[in-house]
Amino acid sequence: MTTDRTAFDPTRVAHLSGRFAPVTEEVDAVDLEIEGRLPDELDGLYLRNGPNPRFTPIGSYLYPLDGDGMLHGVWMSGGRARYRNRFVRTPGVLAEEKAGHALWGGLESMITPDAEQVGPDLAGTFKDLPDINVVRHAGRLLALAESACPFRISPGLETVGRETFDGALPAGITAHPKVDPVTGEMAVFRYDLEPPWLTWSLIGPTGTVVAGPTPVPGVDEPLMIHDMALTARHLVLVLAPAYFDLAAALHGGSLIDWRPESGTRVALVPRDGGPVRWAGDEAFWTWHTVNAYDASDVSHDQADPRVVLDYVQWPRLDLGPSADRAGARSGPEAGRGLVRAVVDPGTGRVHRTLVDDARVEFPRVDDRRIGRRHRRIAVAADSGTTEGLLPGEFDAVRWYDTDHPQDGPVEWHGGNLSLGEPAFAAEPGRPGEDDGYWLTFATDRTDGSSSLLVIPARDPASGPVARLRIPVRVPLGLHGVWLPTQE
Repeated sequence: MTTDRTAFDPTRVAHLSGRFAPVTEEVDAVDLEIEGRLPDELDGLYLRNGPNPRFTPIGSYLYPLDGDGMLHGVWMSGGRARYRNRFVRTPGVLAEEKAGHALWGGLESMITPDAEQVGPDLAGTFKDLPDINVVRHAGRLLALAESACPFRISPGLETVGRETFDGALPAGITAHPKVDPVTGEMAVFRYDLEPPWLTWSLIGPTGTVVAGPTPVPGVDEPLMIHDMALTARHLVLVLAPAYFDLAAALHGGSLIDWRPESGTRVALVPRDGGPVRWAGDEAFWTWHTVNAYDASDVSHDQADPRVVLDYVQWPRLDLGPSADRAGARSGPEAGRGLVRAVVDPGTGRVHRTLVDDARVEFPRVDDRRIGRRHRRIAVAADSGTTEGLLPGEFDAVRWYDTDHPQDGPVEWHGGNLSLGEPAFAAEPGRPGEDDGYWLTFATDRTDGSSSLLVIPARDPASGPVARLRIPVRVPLGLHGVWLPTQE
């Protein structure tokens, strides 16, 4: 399939310039300059993945889904740090490096190369885009794509190859798998443009697929689901009315058809393979969940089927043509913010409570609490005091205590810094959700320089105890993870 959009001008795409602009240089640096003191107890790797086109895009560019993956790693030990960045070298990236320019267009343009350009195996195929997230499971380090095969990465961030889990999941998985810290299982889903439209699987702690892929009943059209949540008993899938419309996309329209009249449904998928249960409400969209847990974790009634789900809510998903979008920050919007929902399949309802109506994203908890009751939530936030922030750009980090919601959030403002997703690095041997540090990349809006911030979880409002100077600008977005050495 090959189409064209001759009117596409990458210089007019906000997410290809400034603090989002891709970098092409791969850098190794030891003994990073550190402002402050890097805690000795931090021994491991902070690794972030994100969209970074290897060559100037053609046809279209749709942030945050388009773009080649680039990994940015900061290794910390004994109060010192080193840095390395590497592209995720998929077959498409290797072909474009050989050609010296982009051969595939963005998702909206559907431009694909022919056999003369890339050979018969890649001709007419869509490009692999493992540019969203990264996870370590069963000794495998994986760069994750949006509902496609991940790519395995070596400890030195070199690309090993496509990961199919010993052939059991050849079509791929989600960009946001959830690893159960108690059982070691990794839960995944995948949506598709053809039947079965939505499937789920469980990957055991040794990396073997132990369940699935199993179709989710009650889904009869292709729709987009970016993230999921996990509890001790369920996979939690939020099905917003964001349906794929390939016919419209082929004629210059939006890839996504938003149908609010259909509402949003939540599927509770039992991990033991039992019947899927449903609840629903008026239409809303979520890019990212915070965490979920079974209500029985609080009520101690093991028969209680309800699930508590925290997530970031948006009133709708809009993935329309992006070439001419200025991307300026929007003002307050009804239905936006951090939300706590109680999913009750007994009544078929989702009961939502707005926790904070600020523009926030990239929510995280201590990963040791995934699937169980959590107390602390961290998000990247828009303080409302900085002009010109783009979608996906933030100037503050906020923390919430779910045990004391009446106290409101605690915030650290980055000043001239644009901030990314916070990730929690626990102190070894200490189980508390405040026993550790929050890590996030930051870029200075005055000079374009980047750093990794280390913020104490016990007193986050006091700001970073260390700033690690990165020798190359780290483009804003998307997801990272702390990988302690001892695991």
